Amino acid sequence: MTLLYSLDLLGTAAFAASGALAGSRRNMDLFGVLVLGMVTATGGGTLRDLLLGDTPPFIFKDETYCYLSIIVSLAVFLFHRRMDSLRHLLLYLDALGLGTFVVIGTGKAFDYHLGFVGAVMMGVITATAGGMMRDILSSQVPLVLQKEIYASACLLGGALLYVLHSTPLPPKMALIVSASAVTALRICAIHFNWSLPKANRGQQASSGKKR
Repeated sequence: MTLLYSLDLLGTAAFAASGALAGSRRNMDLFGVLVLGMVTATGGGTLRDLLLGDTPPFIFKDETYCYLSIIVSLAVFLFHRRMDSLRHLLLYLDALGLGTFVVIGTGKAFDYHLGFVGAVMMGVITATAGGMMRDILSSQVPLVLQKEIYASACLLGGALLYVLHSTPLPPKMALIVSASAVTALRICAIHFNWSLPKANRGQQASSGKKR
């Protein structure tokens, strides 16, 4: 088992837990929790494979991802009241999964000879599409559309991997460097409460009234 595959499974487990927790907090039944966990963990990679024309998607080629998502989601459903103490740990695992998913998606785009924009977008889709589906299904504004540094970290990570891919740096090292950059940026954003500028219409409205 390679390091990247191990991190991919760890990220899948973390994403499944976040989806299942969202379902539990919305008082969904067991089926709803399992669906949210599965969608969050595997939705991004599945959408990526469909866009690339790589069918059947990865979850049907390696069913470990399906089984892991189901087991983690079921565990969260059974023990969700005790999960609050693990909230910070899950955030950090989510950040690790984010970095891993970005480089896997971007790296797979290289196999299909996509250009800069296509490769970076495949990385972003792999890392964020599952979370967007989770938020939409649980009636929340998707995290990637809020001010948090999330999708922007994925954009930077994918761009970094694309640049490193054209250098003499060994491919495995380029993957590790790029994934680490995304993970570190996301963890710093969580720890220091970093965020992107947010549109503020309040001042515009007040200035308009004064006129």
